Parts: sequence; structure tokens; C-alpha cells
Amino acid sequence: MNKSIWFKQYQLKEIQPLCEINMVSHLGIELTELGDNCLVGTMPVDHRTTQPLGLLHGGASVALAESLGSIAASLCLDLDQWICVGQEISASHLRPVSKGRVTGTARPVYLGRASQVWEVSVVDERQRKVCVARLTVAVVAAGHGGGKIKVVD
Repeated sequence: MNKSIWFKQYQLKEIQPLCEINMVSHLGIELTELGDNCLVGTMPVDHRTTQPLGLLHGGASVALAESLGSIAASLCLDLDQWICVGQEISASHLRPVSKGRVTGTARPVYLGRASQVWEVSVVDERQRKVCVARLTVAVVAAGHGGGKIKVVD
């Protein structure tokens, strides 16, 4: 039996509001699965996410990775006391994509008291790796470094 890494037993519909009225919704990113130790989301490859040659923009892949990793990191914490803020992200772009959807899966590498490290793998519709990213977030007291994240109950 797998033990969940999440602070509480969330349902996917509870965390959907984190994707509204921000860059996540602008890029068409949708959360699709909340596993015991991963968060999965998709993003379209369309006019919002491609570069001038019609290929998936590397920055869009990074935005998907940082969005999934940051949301997942936050779900590991008591959001009344702590928030996560991005410190560093690096990404390797492995293959071009010109249409369809890509899917990102965020999994923890390290869950510490002051920082977390997440790996996000982005694949195309044929399950071929498109991008691999590593995100480091700082865990800070709520009220320091930004607004409070609220998950609906």
C-alpha cells in the first residue's frame, strides 16, 4: 500500500481552482490526476503554447513543469502555515511537438522542511519524452514571499 505524500486527502476537483484566472488557465493547462505521489496535467500544443515555427515553445514546457511542481509542492504542506515559492528550474527539451497535447507528471525527488525538489516529465500523445525539468521550491511561512494559496473545501 502506497502512502500519500499530500498534507491531506485532496480530491482533484478541490485543487482545480488553483488553475483559474492565472497563467495556468491562459495556457490551457488542466490537472488530470492526483496520485499518491504525483500530480499530472495536460497542456495543448496550440497558438498559446507554440513558437513562431509552430513547435511547442520551450518556455511553455517550463511553465507546465513549474505549475505542476509548484502546485504539488504546496499540496504537501499545511497551507495555513506554509507556502512554496520557486527558487530554480532547469529543463532539457528532448523532442519537438507541433500538435496535440502534452502531459506532465510531477514527482518529488526531495521533500524537506525548508525546500523541496520536484522532477517533471513531459510526454507527447505517443508517450515520448518531450522535456524533463527539475524544480526547486523554498518552503516559507505563509505571509512571507507572496499571497496565500487557498484550496477549496
